[in-house]
Amino acid sequence: MLLFFMASCKKGGFLAPTTTTNLTQSSVFADSANTVAFLANIYTNIGFSTNATRFGNGGLDAASDEAEVGNASLSVATDWATGTINAGIVSPDNPSALTGADAFNTGYNNIRAVNQLLKNLPNVPVKPYTKTQMKAEARFLRAWYYFVLVEHYGGVPLIGDTLYTYTDHIPVVRSTFSNCVNYIVSECNAAAQSLPDAQTGLNYGRASRGSCLALISRVLLYAASPLYNGTQLASGPLGAIVGYPTVDQSRWKLAEDAAAAVIALGSYSLNTDNTTAPGYGFQSLFPLRPNNEYILQLMRPGGNWDLEGVWDPPSRSGSGGAYPYQELVDAFPMSNGIAITDPTSNYDPANPYANRDPRLNYTVNHDQSVLPIRLGTGFSPINVYLGTFNGVPAGSDAVYRGTPTGYYTNKMLDPNAVSTDGTHATNRCLPIIRYAEILLNYAEAANETLTAPSPDVYTAIIDLRSRAGISAGADGMYGLKTGMSQAEMRLVIQNERRIELAFEGHRFWDVRRWMIADVAENQEMTGMEVDRNGTAVSYKRFNVRKHNFRKAMYLWPIPQGEVAKSSQLVQNPEY
Repeated sequence: MLLFFMASCKKGGFLAPTTTTNLTQSSVFADSANTVAFLANIYTNIGFSTNATRFGNGGLDAASDEAEVGNASLSVATDWATGTINAGIVSPDNPSALTGADAFNTGYNNIRAVNQLLKNLPNVPVKPYTKTQMKAEARFLRAWYYFVLVEHYGGVPLIGDTLYTYTDHIPVVRSTFSNCVNYIVSECNAAAQSLPDAQTGLNYGRASRGSCLALISRVLLYAASPLYNGTQLASGPLGAIVGYPTVDQSRWKLAEDAAAAVIALGSYSLNTDNTTAPGYGFQSLFPLRPNNEYILQLMRPGGNWDLEGVWDPPSRSGSGGAYPYQELVDAFPMSNGIAITDPTSNYDPANPYANRDPRLNYTVNHDQSVLPIRLGTGFSPINVYLGTFNGVPAGSDAVYRGTPTGYYTNKMLDPNAVSTDGTHATNRCLPIIRYAEILLNYAEAANETLTAPSPDVYTAIIDLRSRAGISAGADGMYGLKTGMSQAEMRLVIQNERRIELAFEGHRFWDVRRWMIADVAENQEMTGMEVDRNGTAVSYKRFNVRKHNFRKAMYLWPIPQGEVAKSSQLVQNPEY
């Protein structure tokens, strides 16, 4: 099955010629089991964009202001995240196998696979109800891959249901941003009509009405954002391809209504458990295979340690990266919900991890964070410090040795799993869209719709902070100020997205759609050195890497190999 899919979707995007193996379309789609497997295979790449090892040296988190790359010594030729994005030298023909073409190729390969399925589905020997479900799932998946393309490049060629061969003339004129958004929304609306609100049991992980509406929520939120809503990147025909030429504030209302539609289903909720420990519902969510918070997820085999192998420190046989920056750590407020920069927060720089938002410890491992012991029972702290503590010198996990920032990633890790340890694995699947994002989508869009935040905006943020384990306070506001302006609430929402959705692939795109990447990703990123000598401990911030960002990087370049195939495929601005 996989051989047929790969052969018929040869690397090189939808302009590539089609070849086949002895598994032809007729032999595959004449068999119901093969057809089901063909559809299942299209699901396998839905999480490629946010894969923690996408660039071979970290994912999008390591190409943003969230985290440092896993191996800083790699060159431009072997590491796109370090060599091009963080260095600010992205171009359509970077000398690397990872030139950003993965989104273009993966997107169109899977869109072509969907079109193959839809063409052959009428003759597949399955019941009409099953065909209806499969068609709806396929249309959602096609919309999903188009969204990933638009997220990277802006407007892209829409090829509809057409299956092209190498003998056909393939129109590659890029569709306008508006047409792409409308197409994604219409496909999701059509698919939603034939799908259950949420999938359960053996169908858990498949597309649902909820995932259709959630994708609409995300794409309309993006469409309303400053990067696209009256684009400043280009004018004329190219301007209409990379965004809407003019600003229309009513687009925020469309985004608000779309998020509200997901909430109104009543099928999804935040995973809460504040009896075990403050904010434990946030940490305990991610190891749960079936849960009511995931709306779209990438299924993984049971007994996996995918993330532990990437993010665990060396003492637990992980590769360690990507490594959180101090700037991300500083973004987490205190347990009272007040930012650490506020004099009333009670933040103590001499004890920087005490009394913080519980999501900090569930997202970042720092000196003395307690982790399970590999190939054994029990737990022990990791030693990120330099010097000695109780006579024990710093080991392989220490800053400058195991971590270049003084931190390791803890987000979504199973607290009982250890990298490469067959006795301590997890049944986790990976979130693509979860309900917490929908609440944040709603809060952001609703805040932009009005001149001042409504009570519903406050409620959405309070729900997240309550689940996070932040204390309500005497006023029951979880650290939020009453009577905030639209601009003040905007900053609160942006920071809440940063910490709630960290390492889930959002920050890279959020700073772009908000058009703040020229600040967020154009600065010296820092880490924290912890020095111990007996019982004495000190903390010192140090520089890790200067990030560079230029205007062209608000969008990815169309791969030069694709542009070279046709003069009709115009390049993005400033490339």
